[in-house]
Amino acid sequence: MLRVLLGISGGIAAYKGVEVLRGLQREGAEVRVAMTAAAQKFVQPLTFEALSGNRVYTELFPEAGDPEVIHVRLGEWPHLILIAPATANVIGKMANGLADDLLTCTVLSSEAPVMVAPAMETAMYRHPASQRNLQRLADMGYRLIGPEEGALASGSSGMGRLADPQRIVAEAVSSAVTFGDLSGRRIVVTGGRTEEDIDPVRFITNRSTGKMGYAVARRARQRGADVVLVSGPGNLDPPAGVDLIRVRTVSEMRAATESSFEGSDALVMTAAVLDFRPRVVSDAKIKKNANGMTLDLVPNDDFLVGLGARKHGRIVVGFAMETENGLANAQKKRVEKYLDLIVLNNLNESGAGFGVDTNVVTLIDGGEVEPLPKMSKLEVADRILDWVKDRWT
Repeated sequence: MLRVLLGISGGIAAYKGVEVLRGLQREGAEVRVAMTAAAQKFVQPLTFEALSGNRVYTELFPEAGDPEVIHVRLGEWPHLILIAPATANVIGKMANGLADDLLTCTVLSSEAPVMVAPAMETAMYRHPASQRNLQRLADMGYRLIGPEEGALASGSSGMGRLADPQRIVAEAVSSAVTFGDLSGRRIVVTGGRTEEDIDPVRFITNRSTGKMGYAVARRARQRGADVVLVSGPGNLDPPAGVDLIRVRTVSEMRAATESSFEGSDALVMTAAVLDFRPRVVSDAKIKKNANGMTLDLVPNDDFLVGLGARKHGRIVVGFAMETENGLANAQKKRVEKYLDLIVLNNLNESGAGFGVDTNVVTLIDGGEVEPLPKMSKLEVADRILDWVKDRWT
């Protein structure tokens, strides 16, 4: 799990640190927060404590009788230090090696990479001292995010506004790989549902939300892989740092997946691809009538079979969502679709299925059947990716 120390310094944009915190959590990161004294004038530490589920660090010196050197221990913890917002004052301190509070002492004592998102009035940002300090941070290897042009606290508009929190989160996750054990690999993930039209108004689909596929894509990217996510319709925010291809129909998903599969190292096919489509799609809305309506459905081609048959050393993982005879059906599908691994998802299990953040699955390869307990979909994603990684070593 990616560990981020989020530093909040004392500007009006401190309230946007809450959005950054929430965004990092959605990406599966564990976040701890350190606040300057000025930051606490804008946002209470309790806000960040309640949302992060962790203690918020504000004081450089421990309480009497506590021997812990807080800034050293805190500096050893994160994979990444992210300061958002970073005021001109904090930027100046870091650029010149000054450390007179908890946040700046922690930055100076840590070996973790540091990202800085400046936020200040335009005149402060353009001042030669600020520009010199920002350049000095860049020269030291600190990564700068923004600022951007926009409305400022003074009521004016100009350069100095904090970068969009979604951009900050995306750049933080993309630059800070938790493990790196999938670096250099390209993984294609399919996720979500597909839709097939009946007429210009109606369509058939299924209940998949895409949560499992998005979890696999998120963890693969955080572990260093280049990730292509072929996603059907849904309401999920795309994982930071992935190449997202949005599709709707089975034919669109097939084209995008086959194209992306070329040059990849692995395919993880979590998408709930429709087995059937209407034989005829009406050009006009079908009018309601007393006799009802009958749909004539024809099977869609199972394009995963073709991908598995020509994988040529690449790893292909499929999913089997079953309600009965799960193990037998999944084992049959693994063979028929030339899969290296199939993940059995039994909808009858509590905590499994559509729209929930947990899953209960069984991993099945040529000789092993491994039932997993109920766990988060991010944890399931890691177990699948662990299996893939082991086949590459």
